[in-house]
Amino acid sequence: MIDFGTISNVVGVLLISLGCFMLTALPFSWYFASGDALAILSAAGLTIVVGGLSWLYKFKTKENVGKREGYLIVVIGWLCMSLFSMFPYLFSGVFNTFSDAFFESVSGLTTTGASVLNDIEAVPYGILFWRSLTQWIGGMGIIVLMVAIFPLLGIGGVELFVAEAPGSSLEKIHPRIKEIAKRLWYIYAGLTTLLTFILWALGMTFFDAINHALTTMATGGFSTKNASVAHFTSPAIQYTILIFMFLAGINYTVLYYGLVGKFKKVWGSDEFKTYIILVSILIVGVTSTIYCSTNYSFEQSFRDATFQIVSIITTTGFASADYTSWTPGLSLLFFFLLFVGACAGSTSGGIKLIRHLVFFKNSFLEFKRLLHPNAIIRTKIDGRIVPSTVMTHILVFLLLYLMLFFFGSLVMVIILNDFDRPLLSAISSVATSLGNVGPALADLSPVDNFAAVPASGKCFLTFLMLLGRLELFTILVIFTPYFWKAN
Repeated sequence: MIDFGTISNVVGVLLISLGCFMLTALPFSWYFASGDALAILSAAGLTIVVGGLSWLYKFKTKENVGKREGYLIVVIGWLCMSLFSMFPYLFSGVFNTFSDAFFESVSGLTTTGASVLNDIEAVPYGILFWRSLTQWIGGMGIIVLMVAIFPLLGIGGVELFVAEAPGSSLEKIHPRIKEIAKRLWYIYAGLTTLLTFILWALGMTFFDAINHALTTMATGGFSTKNASVAHFTSPAIQYTILIFMFLAGINYTVLYYGLVGKFKKVWGSDEFKTYIILVSILIVGVTSTIYCSTNYSFEQSFRDATFQIVSIITTTGFASADYTSWTPGLSLLFFFLLFVGACAGSTSGGIKLIRHLVFFKNSFLEFKRLLHPNAIIRTKIDGRIVPSTVMTHILVFLLLYLMLFFFGSLVMVIILNDFDRPLLSAISSVATSLGNVGPALADLSPVDNFAAVPASGKCFLTFLMLLGRLELFTILVIFTPYFWKAN
């Protein structure tokens, strides 16, 4: 029997926390006198009140959360937070329609970074900060970020962590889930603070620095400027953001081991090695192509190539240049990169490298199995055998991902029929939404936005963003009849 009282309690705590986060935008609103303080205060008050009522509803403590409750808490929690996150946009008049406000809200919390704002620089400062903060909140995952609060409700949180981050990361930093969440949060918050002060020292205003630090570590990609990171022509600023984007794409377990000096464990990660090798190969190839096909200097070719490769692979979505204007071959390459993703256990979206690694390793070993049918040949990652259940999970995930991409592309082609290039716009919008990347191709390239997409298309893409952020199964499982059966 599903315990809806516990679900209501936890969702209430999440909404109260969200409302408190909203209040952190007020100092910027007051300092810059941007006129959005009342809207933010009203949205925060409403969120806290509703959260409080949800928390008090059938209040009780429970030692452990079952799997069904865990999945429902994650899905309902994300939906509720997405809905309440859009109120600052609506109350301030930044958006006048539900589809636009909900799209921007979901894009923020899922760290997708696709936007429907035509003039970002005209948005009030308080709302701009809230927009960036939604990505930072969503970056580590709402549930992981809040797992330390769950003891107030008497909840262990293990099932929630599984539902929120169902990737294939096998290594644990510490046996207690509360300690894991705290250590990840310290790394996340520490790197964000460090990046803020570095960008400030390099010439950004403090407001721009903190906003870009929040969205860089979240691999989100929202910027305070219409031209994104391309607005800041300083190579030092672009290289700094590039380095922190790369760090944000690394498994936080690996980052932790690196910070405590356990470098043998860092280099023992097959996924981390694949990440470095793949990015290095792509940098060499793309830099050479840009240098030979444009009049860019070698340094600019290297910087633009490296920045865009890391931005797309980590699903950050920042733009320092319009990669669709380089060559058709590079446009196709960046389209393929929408399906890659960085490391599992990082803040990035997408399929994740570990799944690709397991799939290709297993596929390669299948040839060996054909030649030696009686041999027992196991797929190994980090020197350990990948269990058959994990292998099945990964293969089903990849198949589901492709099916959703093809189905979504068909839907979006119909919706975007009036676009100049409907096919390329449709398939790239679906790929970038499922992968939580941000920019797409054709009419939705890095120099454009999603404002021209019809309301039906925006709502469909927001659903794909949520599916991608919660890695498909977490949402799809609640639509199965097995989920609702008593036993």
